[in-house]
Amino acid sequence: MPHRLSVAVPALITWLAILCFAAASSSAAEKGDDAPALPKKENFHLFLLAGQSNMAGRGVVEAQDKVVHPRVLMLTKEGTWKPAVDPMHFDKGTAGVGLGRTFAITLAEQNKDITIGLIPAACGGSPITAWRPGEYFGQTKSHPYDDAVSRAARAMKQGTLKAILWHQGESDCNAAAAPKYQVNLADLIARFRKDLGTPDVPFIIGQLGQFPASPWNEPKRTVDAAHQALAKESKTVAFVSSDELTCNKDNVHFDAASLRTFGKRYAEAYRKLGKD
Repeated sequence: MPHRLSVAVPALITWLAILCFAAASSSAAEKGDDAPALPKKENFHLFLLAGQSNMAGRGVVEAQDKVVHPRVLMLTKEGTWKPAVDPMHFDKGTAGVGLGRTFAITLAEQNKDITIGLIPAACGGSPITAWRPGEYFGQTKSHPYDDAVSRAARAMKQGTLKAILWHQGESDCNAAAAPKYQVNLADLIARFRKDLGTPDVPFIIGQLGQFPASPWNEPKRTVDAAHQALAKESKTVAFVSSDELTCNKDNVHFDAASLRTFGKRYAEAYRKLGKD
């Protein structure tokens, strides 16, 4: 009997150690302790992705959209950093390929010394009036502006905000909202900069889709004119053309191939601003 105990006790201790290690590992994973190692704050370049569904992305996800780039990360819904793969957004169950990942990979390949951190915050269907403090948007069961600022502020503890990427306006293409759009967007840009403590952070605006099966009306032309006017008025605002980009069958959302092209155009617009 003593001999059996001498064998059993060490075995029991070993099993207890394994169980404790497994529990600790599980706890660490839940807390996000398995997240990728981050570079110095000045080398961790952050980009806030805001707007509605064409920023969130509705492109069909393919194998190439799941390939990990070691220096392109995304802030998850839970607030942890993970490799950026599509879909990055979580606004609706239809989220798919967006422009953010290609944008980030393009920048990362141009500068081997930086890591890109993407902050998904777009809300499909949201009009610009939903992007105000305290506003609740029922379609996504969220507070678009408050959530975006909160997520960005959290990320900025570890990195440096370099630009805000914006694609929005479809929900304001009506006779009532379009005339007010330029003032509302100018207010939003100023508010983002103030609330995030980044007075000169670049703001990059993507053009609405130009799809033959969904011709532009006067309100859409008004929103487009507002986008372009704000970019012309400021050296820290850029406008990105959607010329020749194509759509999904819904004639509303850019397809995956076009969103990858759009991402490259956003990256080029950011580079031309010369803020990096």
